Amino acid sequence: MRWFLPVLLVAHVILALSLVVPSILLPFALRARRPATDSASGIVQRLVWAQSNGTAVVGGGVAITGAALVLSVGTALLRQPWLVVALVAYVLTLAIAFFIQRPNLRRLIGVRAAGDDARWTAWARRQRYISYLMAGLVGTIGLLMSSKPELW
Repeated sequence: MRWFLPVLLVAHVILALSLVVPSILLPFALRARRPATDSASGIVQRLVWAQSNGTAVVGGGVAITGAALVLSVGTALLRQPWLVVALVAYVLTLAIAFFIQRPNLRRLIGVRAAGDDARWTAWARRQRYISYLMAGLVGTIGLLMSSKPELW
């Protein structure tokens, strides 16, 4: 059963990224001069669908594969400082995605931005900055998971 751990780990990482990637990418997929819900913006529609419909299923998959990883490696893993910091960063990323990014993006999508609509542009820029923050947190998680540093 040694082959099972890498498969489980890859599945867990893919599911965990799938949970936050739509919220990170969606602000960059919006176009300033057309409604985001036009048929021309299929990427936006797919990201919105993934964010709206896939969250519960993917979140359940993350929880199941995470629990299976802990059971297969052992609970001593939960006492590792790098894992605790990575889990806190992941929870923070999910909270930002769910409580800040997602509601603001739903308001922003479909709003037509005229060439002089500085308010829409500023709002879209702010959402992209939030995406940068989330991407930085995801990168931090990846760094912690790959290097497993001794933090304290």
